[in-house]
Amino acid sequence: MPELPEVETTRRGIAPHLEGQRVSRVVVRDRRLRWPVPEDLDVRLSGQRIVTVERRAKYLLINAEVGTLISHLGMSGNLRLVELGLPPGKHEHVDIELESGLMLRYTDPRRFGAMLWSQDPLNHELLLRLGPEPLTDLFDGERLFQLSRGRSMAVKPFIMDNAVVVGVGNIYATEALFAAGIDPRRPAGGISRARYLKLAIEIKRVLAAAIEQGGTTLRDFIGGDGQPGYFQQTLFAYGRGGQPCKVCGTELRDVKLGQRASVFCPRCQR
Repeated sequence: MPELPEVETTRRGIAPHLEGQRVSRVVVRDRRLRWPVPEDLDVRLSGQRIVTVERRAKYLLINAEVGTLISHLGMSGNLRLVELGLPPGKHEHVDIELESGLMLRYTDPRRFGAMLWSQDPLNHELLLRLGPEPLTDLFDGERLFQLSRGRSMAVKPFIMDNAVVVGVGNIYATEALFAAGIDPRRPAGGISRARYLKLAIEIKRVLAAAIEQGGTTLRDFIGGDGQPGYFQQTLFAYGRGGQPCKVCGTELRDVKLGQRASVFCPRCQR
């Protein structure tokens, strides 16, 4: 599933080609996404100029002169720019055609993504209760410490809770916990303030590094410019269960936490 760095990579790839451009037409070939694509999306968006392309958590906000297209890539979706008139493939459900001669094409084999329209996106039900962005000053270790008090759930699903902080998905939670030396199975309420301060720093560092390297290419993800990400080449824990730890050589262990696979080093993480 594309996580925050992959979505931010997509935003950076498509924004320069969308911002300031006028939409000539919207073609919807299949409305059956996680939520149905609005039947009047073409009417609402065609003729409008795209003002900005922003991101909130893992949602892309394509802001037009009047209204915003909210897009989510789901489990296997991608948005990429192609030449106008390029014949669509089997799973290419939506085209946003631009007067520039390019079009933004949404591809989603599993159809778990979304293309929704809103006049007030930040107050949309999908975005309204989200926590702070991890790369802003609104998120820090003190927030993690305070919200964790009295919580018996494991620390990994705790930091993956979008009400606590957005965008810390499975890959980056695994890597940040490894870097901070914290066992992902530990109860969130039993971790000290000092360790949460370090964990918040590592969350920011890992996410920023992944964004700079274009995200992590795992199975289906392709950035908005059609290029894959390279952060997977630097993974220390995620997907490496049974392999030796790059730091101490101990065999990395696989566990299930919150129905998600997790990998950790029993020696480096405690």
